Amino acid sequence: MLFTKTQRDLKETMWNLPNLLTMLRIVLIPVFVAVFYIDAPWASYAAGAVFGAAAITDWLDGYLARRLGQMTALGAFLDPVADKLMVAVALVVLLQADPLVLIALPVMVIIGREITVSALREWMAEIGARATVAVSNLGKIKTTAQMISIVLMILRDSIFGPWVYDIGIVLLYVAAILTLWSMLLYMTAAWPSLSGKDQTQGAESAS
Repeated sequence: MLFTKTQRDLKETMWNLPNLLTMLRIVLIPVFVAVFYIDAPWASYAAGAVFGAAAITDWLDGYLARRLGQMTALGAFLDPVADKLMVAVALVVLLQADPLVLIALPVMVIIGREITVSALREWMAEIGARATVAVSNLGKIKTTAQMISIVLMILRDSIFGPWVYDIGIVLLYVAAILTLWSMLLYMTAAWPSLSGKDQTQGAESAS
């Protein structure tokens, strides 16, 4: 059956360059894991390059979507999913490679926060208040700190020496602190809805 013009336009919009870059980021996740566990002197460099390329697409797909006017519902859904998958998988892999409490604490904070905020956004969307917990600039700074810290930690066995790994851990704690801060801002913004104050105020206004 031939596509109607609307269907063709929708298909072309969904498979635009920004969305393809987002999908590429998801595809690179298992590639990163496979390369990370290769027992070879170049493995850390290759894993760092793969993760770095995925992190660049995180910035590039959003930029292109805005610049080309190709923002879609599919892209809005896939972009945060790809980000969270990429960061969570990388953190779990790094923790498995170096199972220390020092690493486990920020990893638990970051992954726990992502689960909490994702659930909060889903619930707020159901009650029609999704904009209340929209992505903020602080979240973008947090994501940048996460990406840089992970790349540095991946390069632990590189020629750059252990200091690179140490800086990565410091940045991971910075990211964890920003993560808690941004979650607090989200919770504060959503608290009137969570506590039922919005309904109470609405009822008082109606009366």
